[in-house]
Amino acid sequence: MVFNDPQSPAWTPLLEAAWEARSHAHAPYSGFQVGAALLSSAGTVFGGCNVENAAYPVCLCAERGALSAAVAAGLRPGNLVAAVVVTDVAELTPPCGACRQALVEFAGDLPVLLANRQARQLHRLADLLPHSFTGAHFR
Repeated sequence: MVFNDPQSPAWTPLLEAAWEARSHAHAPYSGFQVGAALLSSAGTVFGGCNVENAAYPVCLCAERGALSAAVAAGLRPGNLVAAVVVTDVAELTPPCGACRQALVEFAGDLPVLLANRQARQLHRLADLLPHSFTGAHFR
């Protein structure tokens, strides 16, 4: 699969969408702008950015913003192909626990590319969230 190599050109549209989304981030309190992009099995790319709020518990991460846009457009579990998270900080930044849990509903073994302006690092969601809790636990 083309999403097994962090340098694959297949990541380019997702990286572009994530950087574009990041440029719209609303992070007046932390200054920590994050962009994310998700690819559906239909080939659609959905971008998202973090949106901070003075009441921190109601902040929205970039990954869940992109996921909300994808679900609103019809994305269903099993139709998520790849994810990208971009920041401008030196250390590559993985999705937070809440975002990992939200993403696992749609693809347990999702390839997740972390990137900044200098580096890329590829992970699998199953490795970032081992022993995840999913709807399968209800059956």
